[in-house]
Amino acid sequence: MKQSIISACALLAILSSCTRRTESPAIDQLCLQPAPLKKGDKIALISPSYHTPMENVDTASMILRDWGFEPVVGVNADKEYLGAYAGTPKERLADLNWALKDPEIKAILCNRGGYGTIHLVDLLKEETIASNPKWLIGFSDITTLHGMSTRAGVMSIHGTMCSLMAKSHGIGLTNTLLRDLLYGIIPEYVLPAHPLNQTGTASGILVGGNLFTFSPVLGTDADATMKQDIILFIEEVEEDLSHLDRNINTLKLNGVFDRCKGVILGEFTDCEANLDYSSVEEMICSYLKEYDIPVICGFPGGHGDVNLPLIMGAPVTLDVQKTGATVTFNVQGPKQIIRTDNE
Repeated sequence: MKQSIISACALLAILSSCTRRTESPAIDQLCLQPAPLKKGDKIALISPSYHTPMENVDTASMILRDWGFEPVVGVNADKEYLGAYAGTPKERLADLNWALKDPEIKAILCNRGGYGTIHLVDLLKEETIASNPKWLIGFSDITTLHGMSTRAGVMSIHGTMCSLMAKSHGIGLTNTLLRDLLYGIIPEYVLPAHPLNQTGTASGILVGGNLFTFSPVLGTDADATMKQDIILFIEEVEEDLSHLDRNINTLKLNGVFDRCKGVILGEFTDCEANLDYSSVEEMICSYLKEYDIPVICGFPGGHGDVNLPLIMGAPVTLDVQKTGATVTFNVQGPKQIIRTDNE
């Protein structure tokens, strides 16, 4: 019996040593804001998720040159693996590590989302991000990397990617605001009133992104929602309400909303209404009513035609009134007011 007890204890010790780390010493410290870029700076174009046709990358490269930057394409960006991914996890990681560690690279633009960054959570080292602070740009599946950047103490940009830049030919506020942000000009958003908004004022650290990307990594090193005093941004595409409801309850049961000072609901594009709610926002707000926090509905960010950049990991203030709302990033740099009711 004594030997069995010892063996059980040893097994528990082994299992404990294998458990993913869920807390970081710097988890509630402010994130570092990467330096603004200058004309001629190099931007790496990499594919951490799905493969995208190289013509999209080439078109985005031309747009970046028009903006005054020098694009550099990762050596594995054109790889294909299992009919979907842009290379094996190790190949995708190699491009990301190169872009982070190369001192000549000043920002990293992802080519597209899709699926696959979850493969990198156990491979990408937090120290690599922390010791090489630079802007990482993308959305959708890139949400995982935003979470890892925030956990590592570096701000990042939830914004458009090469595939969408190519589709829009670099035209529109989605693109020009990203260009301006890379040059250090910070947007301050003024939003119209929304009937489902919850009024109030709150400040916190902006985290989140694509719901079905960040909810599966709760409790891992990619989970930025573990920070205290967060402002949570949520968007999604092509998911029905019952699936969305499951993931919102996953956040609730994991205490995410208890740590929220405010919530920004972005675009919910092509989401099937298979429950008797008038909208995704109504369904989510039915849960948020029990929390005394401001909520903004209808922020133009996500998988729609307009995807305005957000600074993840940044201290942000929400001011939600019956007449409208503002989103203010409390970071360094000249500000420009953007009225989203014109979009």
